Amino acid sequence: MPTQQNGPIRHFPDTFGGALLHPGTPEYAASRSIFNQHTSHAVPALIARAADQPDVLALTRYAAESGTPLAVRAGGHGVDGYAMPDGALVVDLSELKTIELDTAAETVRLGAGVLLGEMDAALAARGLVVPAGTVSTTGVAGLTLGGGVGYHMRAYGATVDNLLSCEVATLDGRLVRASEHENPELFWALRGGGGNFGVVTSFEFRTRPVREAVTAGFIPFPLSHAREVLEGWRQFMTSAPRELSVIAAVTQCPRLPSVPEEYHDSEVVLLVMVHTGDPARAAPLTAALAALGPAITQAVQQVPWPKANSMLDAIAPPGRRSVTKGGYLSELTDEALEIILRHAAARPPIAAPGQPGTVQNIWAMGGAISEDFAEDSVAFSREGANWFWETVTQWDEPEDSPVHLAWADTLHTELKPHLRDNCYINLSTDLGPEWRRHAWGSPGKYERLQQAKAEWDPLNLLRFNKNIEPGPAT
Repeated sequence: MPTQQNGPIRHFPDTFGGALLHPGTPEYAASRSIFNQHTSHAVPALIARAADQPDVLALTRYAAESGTPLAVRAGGHGVDGYAMPDGALVVDLSELKTIELDTAAETVRLGAGVLLGEMDAALAARGLVVPAGTVSTTGVAGLTLGGGVGYHMRAYGATVDNLLSCEVATLDGRLVRASEHENPELFWALRGGGGNFGVVTSFEFRTRPVREAVTAGFIPFPLSHAREVLEGWRQFMTSAPRELSVIAAVTQCPRLPSVPEEYHDSEVVLLVMVHTGDPARAAPLTAALAALGPAITQAVQQVPWPKANSMLDAIAPPGRRSVTKGGYLSELTDEALEIILRHAAARPPIAAPGQPGTVQNIWAMGGAISEDFAEDSVAFSREGANWFWETVTQWDEPEDSPVHLAWADTLHTELKPHLRDNCYINLSTDLGPEWRRHAWGSPGKYERLQQAKAEWDPLNLLRFNKNIEPGPAT
């Protein structure tokens, strides 16, 4: 685990123009609140809410001069809760909301505080999209720095595959640009290496076209038919078009208007479908998915893109306790499916009717994210990843923590022999130094990340993350 800052924060720069929030100040509790409340016991010593880029530079310069470790909050959606460590100095980027679209260049520049829902709304109005995540309250910054997967990944690749440049506040108080042509090694590391190298204040992306409406929705099946549905879906996705993304979620049935009451909150396989192409081509694909078993309902329709990309908000609400485990699979074997379904049947009870409890998502990779990139081109590793599994369990009361943590740990331990060593760092809790050494792929990639860390953060002041320790100076 990252170590906290020791001692009080003194001699804070008087050039900082944003809000300084200490425990007990009126806005502190709201600013301290993040997606995962499992770490709600942690009390940062000071939250410095930056009003602009110069504020961020003042903070990074102060951190370097005083030797103060610095935590970073952008969207606050990270699964580990590292944005708000106990006793730490936190730079809060949530007010950096710039969205600057250049339609001629087909690019957009986004401030580090922009959330996916805000980005989607601004871009969809112009028929554009940046491939990103699947929950609208996620921050663009953390998602991008970890890699970025979502419904457009099969058509357009990962979020980092569409990143053109970053503006970075360095740990010596400079503002630098990172791109393929400026500070290229830093740019390589930022595309998947997490927040280890500097505080990114803005991101420039290539935009992609998106229809005004896409075909999206849910197709649930009873758990008793899960095996046949998942086996059929596994085969179906091997030849599915790139514009189709389907997540197979083993979870509790949402209380959709078309779902009979007897299935409310029951365990189901929920196919979460998004087709971004011609609606005429989506109809037979939807029918084929619904025919994989006795579908409880077929809640699929044409919806605006921002609505499609917020479908999962209801089953990933902020402000609850949660733990996430995940990993890549080269093959989605029958043995792996058996483990997934057996643990789904034995999941912890939900806190209240209608509230999400546990989910196991199986993502089909393929297409652009798997085939249109070279493994060493960015830090974000995808080598050998044909499927991606993640589980999230959510609860509210501290006394329920042991049963939820034990369920997730036991499931992950049993599935681990089927998982690859490399992974998508955003959708798994930090599992320690040995896990991190393999998360980005080959030993050579990890050494390259260590070298970038040694150059840009040699004192490891940015340590509240899936931390990469600085390597030998080169």
